[in-house]
Amino acid sequence: MLGVLGGMGPLASAQFMLRLTLLTPAKRDQDHIPAVLWSDPRVPDRSAARLSGGEDPLPWLARGVAGLKAAGAGAIAIPCNTAHGWYDELRAGTDLPILHIVDAAAEDLARQGIRSGRIGVMGTAGTLAMRLYQPRLEALGYEVIVPESAEMEALVTPGIALVKSNQVADAYAPLAEAAGNLRARGAAAVVLGCTEIPLGILAGPYAEIGVPLVDTIDALALASIRWARG
Repeated sequence: MLGVLGGMGPLASAQFMLRLTLLTPAKRDQDHIPAVLWSDPRVPDRSAARLSGGEDPLPWLARGVAGLKAAGAGAIAIPCNTAHGWYDELRAGTDLPILHIVDAAAEDLARQGIRSGRIGVMGTAGTLAMRLYQPRLEALGYEVIVPESAEMEALVTPGIALVKSNQVADAYAPLAEAAGNLRARGAAAVVLGCTEIPLGILAGPYAEIGVPLVDTIDALALASIRWARG
């Protein structure tokens, strides 16, 4: 059984469950992956914890992992990029494997035939400040670029906030503009490194952005399917 540590945010977690189902090769109910979702939106803000001394989310995350283990989970997926800033602590506190969303994104880049070059990464301010993507992707031979500070303030952070407030369609324009700016700076692909960002991007004509995209919800779902299928 797959354990899904979610609620960060709730819509992204629901989308993960949807994509896990749709991406699984199946002809009947019994072909699908047993899964349990722990969706707790009370988890303190991850970016605030890292950037401005906000409440530590680790006890909440650890409680979710323990609850999922008690429910019978054999592995954990976390459809929140910023929460992976506490990945090492969570792994140290459980004997369950925890799938890493950045590794899943790297696998998706390779699946799309992009094995080198400049890669744009969009994410929360916390994710980018913690450099969750840069070391892992650079170790694989990629050059990582991220939005400028002004773009984060004017486009990415407001776009994420719009998705979290259920104004998904309104999030498309600022998020697509930020992705297009990364393409203009030479990105061969853009990793949507916050699970709210794919929801906003998919709400509009995302093909017009003109660059391959890595949807980290889909990437983590595919990694979860690979785990479940052995």
